[in-house]
Amino acid sequence: MTSTFISRGPAETRRLGERVARRLQAGDILLLEGELGAGKTCLAQGIGRGLSVGQPVKSSSFVLVNEYSGRLKVYHADLFRLDDPQEVADLALEENAADGVLLVEWPDRARGEMPAEHLLLHFEVVDERTRRITFVPSGCRYDELVSGLRLAKAETGGRRNA
Repeated sequence: MTSTFISRGPAETRRLGERVARRLQAGDILLLEGELGAGKTCLAQGIGRGLSVGQPVKSSSFVLVNEYSGRLKVYHADLFRLDDPQEVADLALEENAADGVLLVEWPDRARGEMPAEHLLLHFEVVDERTRRITFVPSGCRYDELVSGLRLAKAETGGRRNA
C-alpha cells in the first residue's frame, strides 16, 4: 500500500528523511526517483542526519557510490551519469551494501538491476517549493516500514505531512 507525503520545502523533506531513518535497518534499500531538483538528495541528507552520519550526504558528479558511517552505514549511489545498466550490475550494490542502508538516486537508469524488494520513493514537483513524495513498498519489510510511517503521521494528528 502506497503512502504520500507533501513537503513544503527542503527543511521538511530533510525532516521526513530523519523520520524514515529512525525505522531503517541494515540491508534496507531505498530507490529515490524523480526529476532534477525534486528533493531526492534533500531526503538522503535527512536520512544521513537521522542515522547520525557525521558529514552531509551529497550527490557527487563523478563518484558513483559514497559511503558514510553512522548508526548504520549509508551507501548513497547516484546513477545519473550512467548510460549502460551493466555498469550498475558491475557495482554489485545490493551485495556491497548489505551491512548498511542503500540509497539509490536515478534507479530508472538500470531498473532491471534493482533488487525486487525495496522501497521506491517517487518525487513529484508540485510547485517551486512543494513536493509530493509517494512511498511505494515492494516486499513485506517495506510494507511494514511504510505502515509504521503512516501510523507515526496519524499519531501527530496530521498537523504536518512531512
